[in-house]
Amino acid sequence: MKKIILFLFAVLPFFVFSQKKKLSNIKKHGVKTDLRITSDPVKFEIEKFQKDLNKEYLNPKETPLRGDNFKNFKAHPFFPIDLKYRVTADFVKNENPKPFDLPTSSGKSKSYQEYGKATFTLNGKSYTLTIYQSLDLMKTAKYKDHLFLPFRDETNQKETYGGGKYMDLKIPEGNKIVLDFNQSYQPFCAYNAYDYSCPIVPEENKLPTEIRAGVMYDDIYHH
Repeated sequence: MKKIILFLFAVLPFFVFSQKKKLSNIKKHGVKTDLRITSDPVKFEIEKFQKDLNKEYLNPKETPLRGDNFKNFKAHPFFPIDLKYRVTADFVKNENPKPFDLPTSSGKSKSYQEYGKATFTLNGKSYTLTIYQSLDLMKTAKYKDHLFLPFRDETNQKETYGGGKYMDLKIPEGNKIVLDFNQSYQPFCAYNAYDYSCPIVPEENKLPTEIRAGVMYDDIYHH
């Protein structure tokens, strides 16, 4: 019995040190230790999106905010996470995409191509959105699989930016694509119309319904 007790005293400090080291690594890599969050990978992914977006806007090297708007910024307001707005859409790739110029908020244009269309059901109704690919970004290795989904909905000019919202996507492997509106965001122009030129949402991507998900809009110009 004494041998067992002595063994436990011998290994206990190592066990404690091991656990502390694991916690240290978790904190170092930014992973939450709250098991209630990590147990749902989808919600964890959305919460990570929210944290990363706030971190970007708090970083003076990355933020679009200037002056007092940056000084006063604490965090984005978000709609409550609602997995109803995470949909798996039928995806049809455009096999013969043609380059076109997408107008921007500054009056200039940016080159895109129509990559495909995504059709999904929300609240019992079917909707289709066109997904685009930037001709400039596809030339770089980091963004060659990057897709761009600009859209408008009936929350615009109310709880979200009047010009619409954006969503970043990756090229799907098959004929399905996940659209998580909980990870939709306002363009930089919503916060700094002087330094940024943002693509205008095409009319075909205007949804006749409310998408109460993602980043809400705190209008910095009319406080």
